[in-house]
Amino acid sequence: MNLTALFALLPGRKLHRTCALALALASLTLSVFAQQTPQLQLPRTKLNAGMHVLDVQLAQTNEQRQIGLMWRKEMPQHEGMLFVFEQPATQCFWMRNTLIPLSAAFVADDGTIVNIADMKPQSDDSHCSEKPVRYVLEMNVGWFAKRQLKAGYKLSGAAFTR
Repeated sequence: MNLTALFALLPGRKLHRTCALALALASLTLSVFAQQTPQLQLPRTKLNAGMHVLDVQLAQTNEQRQIGLMWRKEMPQHEGMLFVFEQPATQCFWMRNTLIPLSAAFVADDGTIVNIADMKPQSDDSHCSEKPVRYVLEMNVGWFAKRQLKAGYKLSGAAFTR
């Protein structure tokens, strides 16, 4: 149902056609953005966590990192997103507009996990690295805990061999 039809159902309310059109256009724009955002075609790489092989998307630009996993409704268990920054710094993440619960591993240049944070969907709570890092690996919540991967564990893959 479009917005004009919706407002027509409201008793005693008339909506000027121009306003209805503007609202419909704004709604369509937001809807298209929400649908296209998760469809970003990002480069992928493989990471290894012991016997586990991860297929991760690489978020390497500011725009890619800002969008991240927002608006996605699901993510396969063996997939994730690796955020790659230009240089080590204290990295902080939050979950506004992110619909799935995630665990974030803050990872040093050599692939060593510095710390892991479980993050709730649609939250502005900040989760930060305990020391400067260049990488943050987001996986479905609990992925690291289920595999008993903790701070100090070393991930491997081409991303960490610069």
